[in-house]
Amino acid sequence: MSTPTPQDLIDALDDQLELERDALKNGQLHKLEAILAKKEELIDELNAQDDLGHEKLNDVHDKVSRNQDLLKNAMLGIKAVSARMQELRKVRQGLEVYDPRGQRARYATNGAMKLEKRA
Repeated sequence: MSTPTPQDLIDALDDQLELERDALKNGQLHKLEAILAKKEELIDELNAQDDLGHEKLNDVHDKVSRNQDLLKNAMLGIKAVSARMQELRKVRQGLEVYDPRGQRARYATNGAMKLEKRA
């Protein structure tokens, strides 16, 4: 098997970045672990290259930055969903209100909560 050229490695990294972008945009977060492993392998191989021109990496750098923004936004979305689910769990446990004196009062919900569907 022949040793890949720096351009081969850059092209392979570019392909992985496109796969990562697609996975992030489509919410396929389970695919990210395998993509990350391959990206790290390619980056290690690129770092070992002596004759690598930095100008060749500009497009790849832009895609890495773009994917980092997508990943950051995905994490913010996950945190928002988590916070919302926590609030819904609190509501199921009961209602907290403040009385006229400013004291917190809790009203527990009794029984299982049911959703009624009306036509």
